[in-house]
Amino acid sequence: MKLNGEMVYLWRAVDHEGEVLKKYVSKARDKQELLTFMKEGLKRHGSPDAITTDGLRSYGAAMNELGNREKQEIGRWANNRAENSHLPFQRRERVILRFRQMKTLQKFAFVHANIHNHFSLERHLDG
Repeated sequence: MKLNGEMVYLWRAVDHEGEVLKKYVSKARDKQELLTFMKEGLKRHGSPDAITTDGLRSYGAAMNELGNREKQEIGRWANNRAENSHLPFQRRERVILRFRQMKTLQKFAFVHANIHNHFSLERHLDG
């Protein structure tokens, strides 16, 4: 996504039901930023059984450093749940005509995830 004409990256942690657990905005998409994001997420939510990612090489480097490489799953459509969690955010972002500051983007991403999780359908209860 763009912030004042500059590219920024929105990292998302999504659980198996599609609820957004954590969002993080950074200017870089490298190992160091990913380590920061993953350490916070693992500390708060614990270690998952599997971590599904796309093919970005910084994921592998960060997973090696954290010791979670064997939990990493990479597949062609494996990360669809994370990608689909981004659609409501993009829709809302278009309505408000982009962001101007990193601080407002970070606040909006945090609040939007919580509200969307609260009002989205409870897929795990549909059984």
